[in-house]
Amino acid sequence: MSEPVDTAQRILDVAQALVQLRGFNAVSYTDISGPLGIRNASVHYHFPLKTDLGISLVRRYRRHTEEQLETILNATPSARQRLNRYLEAYRTVIHPDGRICLCTVLAGDAPTLPESMRREVEEFFKLNQTWLTQVLEHGNASGELQLRDTPELLAELLLAALEGAMLLARTSHAPGRFEAIGQRAIKAMLTF
Repeated sequence: MSEPVDTAQRILDVAQALVQLRGFNAVSYTDISGPLGIRNASVHYHFPLKTDLGISLVRRYRRHTEEQLETILNATPSARQRLNRYLEAYRTVIHPDGRICLCTVLAGDAPTLPESMRREVEEFFKLNQTWLTQVLEHGNASGELQLRDTPELLAELLLAALEGAMLLARTSHAPGRFEAIGQRAIKAMLTF
C-alpha cells in the first residue's frame, strides 16, 4: 500500500512553505520534520545536504511554473490575455500569511546560497523572462501590442516590476497591492 503523497514530496511541501515565509537560511531540518511527525534522519535520508533540499525545491517549483506557462500558451491565444493570466498566476503565490514566490525569496538570499542553488534560481528567472519575451514578440508581430521598447527589455522590466510588487505587497501586508502595481506596469510598458 503506497502513501497518497510520498515522504520526499511531503518534505518538499513543508520546506517550500517555510522557505517562502522565512527564507532558506532560517529553515532547519527540525522545522521541517516537526510538522510531519518524522525524525530529522528521515529528512536527511531524502535530502542528505540542505543544498540537495534547496535544489530539489527550486527544480520542482520551476517545473510547476513551466507547466503553468505552457497551459497559458495553449489555452490563451491573445498576448494581452496571456499577460493577464501570467499576472494571475504570479498573484496566486502571494499569501496573507506573508508567503511569496519561492524564487523571489531565494533571490534575496542569493549571496548566502550555494552556487548550485543560485544557478537554479537564475534558471527560474530566465524561464520567466524568455516566456514573457516570446509573448511580447507574438503580440507585437500580430499587431495586438505596440511595444515601447524591445521585447527582451520589456520582459525584463515587467519581471522586475512584478518581483518588486510582490515584495512591496508582502512588506505592507497588502496582497492586493501586487495586482494594482502589476496592472499599472503592464499598461505603462505596452500600448494596446
